[in-house]
Amino acid sequence: MASITTVVGLIAGSAAVATLAASSTFVSTVSTPTKIVAYAAEPAKANVVRVTGEDFKFDAPDVIPAGLTEFRFLNKGPALHHLAILKLNGGKTIDDLRAVLANPGPLPPWVKAYGGANAPVPGEESNATLALAPGSYALICFVDIGGPPHFAKGMVRALRVVPSKAPNPKPAASVTMTLFDYSFRLSGPIRAGKRTVRVRNGGKQQHEVQLVQLAPGKTAKDVMDWLGKMEGPPPGKALGGVAGMEAGMTEYFTTDFTPGKYALICFLPDAKDGKPHFAHGMLQEITVK
Repeated sequence: MASITTVVGLIAGSAAVATLAASSTFVSTVSTPTKIVAYAAEPAKANVVRVTGEDFKFDAPDVIPAGLTEFRFLNKGPALHHLAILKLNGGKTIDDLRAVLANPGPLPPWVKAYGGANAPVPGEESNATLALAPGSYALICFVDIGGPPHFAKGMVRALRVVPSKAPNPKPAASVTMTLFDYSFRLSGPIRAGKRTVRVRNGGKQQHEVQLVQLAPGKTAKDVMDWLGKMEGPPPGKALGGVAGMEAGMTEYFTTDFTPGKYALICFLPDAKDGKPHFAHGMLQEITVK
């Protein structure tokens, strides 16, 4: 749900999706941080990293091993949060990133968008599975609901990925979703049940997929119209998906799909004209049977 083209674009795109769940209520609790995550018990599977987001911090490990990693993101805040992952190249640190974020504008080339778990509604969990190389990363929330972006309130955290000899298998997926400039393309229909979706950015720009389960009788256009007014109950429920990632990247997410209609949305601003990608056609409905 976050762009890395400009900080302004990041905030705008995240704020739009965040309003889908802004009226939900949830009692927040504080959990004890886990500092280090060990290898997965079964080497053929991804290493599972649990991250909790609330107002306004992440509870997450400081150090994890490299390789295939499944991030499970629990939104414990009263409003919407997401888990965007940035890779900091060139020896840069979280302090360098904070300095950049203090001045809105284009992010430097040493910051790379590595996707992550897009926004679930409060009280629920989303996930994203991706391969991580050793290096410095940042976990960050760009959501802005009527105030400063959440990273400005402390919702940015360093993550160090250390070398590992663990296997790096490819997850099995039910369907492949390819992101283009500016459309979504599925390799086949998504059937009801717990399904893993392989998401590949085949475009030239960064893209994301925000998955929204549409309320009965509602359309993707109703979601966009509601975002402009925010009157009455939201016509959809944010389920997650994959946050903004660089061209050529591939990630996975898993969702328990129930029969009905869903919207696929990319809120990221265009590199050429600054308009959100959904305004260029990156807004699509799918039906799950």
